[in-house]
Amino acid sequence: MFTFLEPEGWQRPKGYANGIVASGQLVVLGGQIGWNAQQTFETDDFVEQFRQTLINIVTLLNEAGAGPEHLVRLTWFITNREAYLASQKAMGAAYREVIGRNFPTMSVVQVVKLIEDRALVEIEATAVIPT
Repeated sequence: MFTFLEPEGWQRPKGYANGIVASGQLVVLGGQIGWNAQQTFETDDFVEQFRQTLINIVTLLNEAGAGPEHLVRLTWFITNREAYLASQKAMGAAYREVIGRNFPTMSVVQVVKLIEDRALVEIEATAVIPT
């Protein structure tokens, strides 16, 4: 069970949570990028790499016995702020397709480059499976 932190007088966030209180089994995922299970990039499109990154996160969550509904934190690292801003509608559709209407706490940070040359986005995830 999760409790979303929504202080009185604060405007409700759209697409993310300001804070979550959760208890249970912790699942922590290292940064996932937009390549497939064979560690091969199938595209250099920002949105498609984002979609694959989310698929990789859900696959790992499933391996732990969790799902997108258990996410409490996502930290995004992007290499191109303009691509991110220009793609928000398509990214929102991809997010809802893969993650559903689960909106954990999130941060987005632009970085100069990611370790894998073709990677455009990397996302760390934390989930809590209620006990």
